[in-house]
Amino acid sequence: MTDTPIAFDAPDLAARLDRCTPEQLDALAFGVIGFGADTNVTLYNAFESQAAGLSPQRVLGQPLFTNVAPCMNNFMVAQRFEDAHEEQSVLDATIDYVLTLRMRPVKVALRLLANPGSGTRYVLVQRQPR
Repeated sequence: MTDTPIAFDAPDLAARLDRCTPEQLDALAFGVIGFGADTNVTLYNAFESQAAGLSPQRVLGQPLFTNVAPCMNNFMVAQRFEDAHEEQSVLDATIDYVLTLRMRPVKVALRLLANPGSGTRYVLVQRQPR
């Protein structure tokens, strides 16, 4: 990775995140949740941990859509990852969303990223300014 900061809307972001160290992920100004085909969380950066109030120890290794963020277990988020996997297609979609679990409703932008050749899928979370 270069020293250029990675933006939430950067092109080819999944490939760039795949090359990041945990320290580089922690330095990002948006939430990063990485997970495998089994939906178990493998990456959880400091920004997301602080914003969501969930420690990495509580999140890592847990199924994203049932244990960590069941509010994303729907056609808008989880189903898109399943569809991309079944079709072996690239997923890069940004949607406006409201997170509702363990917190008051929070407006966010979610960026959903998956590449057929990568073992990691990503949900990126950009909180809206208050």
